[in-house]
Amino acid sequence: MSRFGSREQGASLFLLQPTRCFGNQKTEQALNVTREHKIRVAEAASNVDAVLKRPKDARWLLVLAHGAGAGMRHPFLEGLTSMLHSEGVATLRYQFPYMQQQRRRPDSPKVLLATVRAAIAFAAETTPGLALLAGGKSLGGRMTSHVLSEPPQPGANRGIPRVRGLVFYGFPLHAPGKPGAERAEHLDQMTVPMLFHQGTRDALADLALMRSLCSKLGSRALLHVVDTADHSFHVLKRSGTTDAQVLQELARTTASWAGRLAE
Repeated sequence: MSRFGSREQGASLFLLQPTRCFGNQKTEQALNVTREHKIRVAEAASNVDAVLKRPKDARWLLVLAHGAGAGMRHPFLEGLTSMLHSEGVATLRYQFPYMQQQRRRPDSPKVLLATVRAAIAFAAETTPGLALLAGGKSLGGRMTSHVLSEPPQPGANRGIPRVRGLVFYGFPLHAPGKPGAERAEHLDQMTVPMLFHQGTRDALADLALMRSLCSKLGSRALLHVVDTADHSFHVLKRSGTTDAQVLQELARTTASWAGRLAE
């Protein structure tokens, strides 16, 4: 068991100055840079902001979606992408249209899914030399999983075949106080490996249900449990760790898991 949490596969426990660049016409070649981009979402008839953060010698790029209540510039995603950068994992985080337009209510599923597809396609076009991962925080991870579980759609799956793994930073398995696993039924259709980061105090994911889900998914799923963390990955003082240390553990676990995908 790590200092911060534990990792479970199936039912078993094992140890283990920024620049701006808009548009997607040019392949991203620069290393160790942070660049801002615009991604076109045709279904929303609008562009959304995105930030590509690429460390030197990166092998992986994680296409990262935000949660329902906070955008890509929330301190959690800012901190997580910085930690992933230090672990050699590039990231492309992006806004959903409702967050771009400062609306409180999330877009329709059609628009959310279209945005995920557009972000993955953009990543594939701009970073051809990197293997792709995709996922997100809460809603963002859930929407990404729906895209990756879809059957091929002509003209709509650019870049998706390049995604080698799916990462959830707090999968929203159910509504608070209403345990259930219906939101995860589509995961049976997943063919790529999945990494679930979950806190023991997550009100949107009963841990017993998460363990049962990952056991059902078998070798495709790895569950990383963060002691005393809630859905936002805030931990209690008695855990002996800080939120910053938790972010570091999330990044290290993600990088380690991605490294094993290449073996």
